[in-house]
Amino acid sequence: MMETFNVSLVGVGGQGILLTANLLGRVAALAGLDVKKSEIHGMAQRGGSVASSVRFGEKVCSPIIPAGESDLLVAFDRLEALRCASQLKAGGKALVNDVYLTPVTVSSGQQPEVEDLAGSLKAALPSAVYVDAAAVAKEVGNDRTANMVIAGALSALTPFPEELWKKAMAETFTGPKAKLLEVNEKAFARGRAAVAG
Repeated sequence: MMETFNVSLVGVGGQGILLTANLLGRVAALAGLDVKKSEIHGMAQRGGSVASSVRFGEKVCSPIIPAGESDLLVAFDRLEALRCASQLKAGGKALVNDVYLTPVTVSSGQQPEVEDLAGSLKAALPSAVYVDAAAVAKEVGNDRTANMVIAGALSALTPFPEELWKKAMAETFTGPKAKLLEVNEKAFARGRAAVAG
């Protein structure tokens, strides 16, 4: 019997967090598991924080991950990784997109810049895996596939076979979006290889 596995995905609006969370949920469902998902995206369109929780297992009772109980933290930028590091449980894994996005609250002067972000991140998440999703997306020819690079990296840290991820992607990119499947599959494969390798 599989215990409930908790994944927290965090970042800012426009990074494809919700699509990535939906893809993970679909993969878990295809694997025959019970899946619960929740999301918070208040000021997302204005560059605000976005968070999504995906829980899967034999029987999942709630979509909310208890504080400090995430098995996997997927941060779409370094600042959100630092801000949400406490969500990770002892022995959990962190996947961080190696990019820094200046939050609206900092650029508007409401909050100061974080001093020594790299040092703070290393202290908070010493064994984090970093992926430069933007650089990989550029290499595959479409900057907008950065979230699929992260999804590929995420796939290497989950218990699901790559075939299920490919099936879920094919089910996600249908209709008018079908023309985007091939480039997103390339981005996914490169992200998976970056972590699996």
